[in-house]
Amino acid sequence: MNMACTTTRGVDKKCDRNRVISRVKKVPIPYTMEQLRGMFWRYDTNRDGKLSRKELKEAFNCLGSSIPGFRAHRALNRADENGDGYISEEEVEELVSYAVKLGYVVK
Repeated sequence: MNMACTTTRGVDKKCDRNRVISRVKKVPIPYTMEQLRGMFWRYDTNRDGKLSRKELKEAFNCLGSSIPGFRAHRALNRADENGDGYISEEEVEELVSYAVKLGYVVK
């Protein structure tokens, strides 16, 4: 069994956020603004052009958040300008700004 591929807490095995160097140590990979945008849109699983709370939770989970449900809730409160409960293409820049303020590094 390859322990380097083992994930904890249901983190997506396909997530690029951490590269495993050993069984214990992980090295964070900084994101550009475009990569953060792409990361969020990758979780638009139903391809409707909007990010739901569930999709945001999955994205924050992949980003390594220890409280992805809370982060998704806060992201909606911050970026959902029209109050429809979704992040649209017009609102995604505020979502990316929120992620940057949380410390998801942008190089």
